[in-house]
Amino acid sequence: MDFNMKKLASDAGIFFTRAVQFTEEKFGQAERTELDAHFENLLARADSTKNWTEKILRQTEVLLQPNPSARVEEFLYEKLDRKVPSRVTNGELLAQYMAEAASELGPTTPYGKTLIKVAEAEKRLGAAERDFIHTASINFLTPLRNFLEGDWKTISKERRLLQNRRLDLDACKARLKKAKAAEAKATCEGDTVPDFQETRPRNYILSASASALWNDEVDKAEQELRVAQTEFDRQAEVTRLLLEGISSTHVNHLRCLHEFVESQTTYYAQCYRHMLDLQKQLGRFPGTFVGTTEPASPPLSSASPTTAAATMPVGPSVAGLAPPGEAALRLEEVTPPASGTRKARVLYDYEAADSSELALLADELITVYSLPGMDPDWLIGERGNKKGKVPVTYLELLS
Repeated sequence: MDFNMKKLASDAGIFFTRAVQFTEEKFGQAERTELDAHFENLLARADSTKNWTEKILRQTEVLLQPNPSARVEEFLYEKLDRKVPSRVTNGELLAQYMAEAASELGPTTPYGKTLIKVAEAEKRLGAAERDFIHTASINFLTPLRNFLEGDWKTISKERRLLQNRRLDLDACKARLKKAKAAEAKATCEGDTVPDFQETRPRNYILSASASALWNDEVDKAEQELRVAQTEFDRQAEVTRLLLEGISSTHVNHLRCLHEFVESQTTYYAQCYRHMLDLQKQLGRFPGTFVGTTEPASPPLSSASPTTAAATMPVGPSVAGLAPPGEAALRLEEVTPPASGTRKARVLYDYEAADSSELALLADELITVYSLPGMDPDWLIGERGNKKGKVPVTYLELLS
């Protein structure tokens, strides 16, 4: 019990000394030991890394899970070290509703058939979203979270220790400065030759004794200063090594960022393929998308320019006027069909890849039509006496 009380009293004394030193520094009444410029730069870079990592982590979580209630639930499960329950994605839930609607409204009707096809596509989109969230969480969010909960906590702990060592060092410097000033004053008073005719010559003896006491105090303060300086230098070196490790953290986060981009690219490519397949399937149903009884005619895009612009354009590599194994039709030999030509508005600029394609300018009107055996993703476009292939995804069919 006696030992614990002594330790408690010692800790209280150290805390009080640090508090006094910190307060005097804030009011400009005490000097403080400044760190070198390189060390300050390391501290600033570490703080910036921590702050931006937190912001990127939080916003990525919002991207992957926009529902704040769901994010809170997942956070609680993680803190309780319990497995997060599997959650149905919005696409999968929409697919379920569409399938149930088709079953009730009639799966053999055009609307029911379309609902079933769209439900299948939405289900595939939901599965792709689930895979993307899982991959991004493992390859991107987990490393960022590990840095904040692991490396950064260690750095913060060592920085607090360094701050305490600095306060101890500056308190020792202040104590030594005061002891030397008191010793010099006592020495000056002790050097005065006493007048032994006085009734109180003991003042001279007291001054000499005080000088000796202050001399001992100076020696003690110098010893404490050497110890404090050694501990401060050791802690500064430990903290510096940890701060320099931020460079390795940046390299690791860079690798994770590349993996996140790869997973996001894969996800959106899957979504594009699923929707392109759905668009082709819907074009085969009479009266569902094109408003005509010709199954081979291209689908009419009723989407707005913003929606259509979000669709990835079909590249020239997948376009063709003739099926494989047959000779390609020559554009100068192509004549518009007697019926089936339509007007289309160009959604955004398109630069022709070769002479067989027609360059497009946003918002211009052109005449388009399809030919038997032609890739459904492409149409023949005419503007004046110019003629060439144009991608469907760049157009909004008007009539």
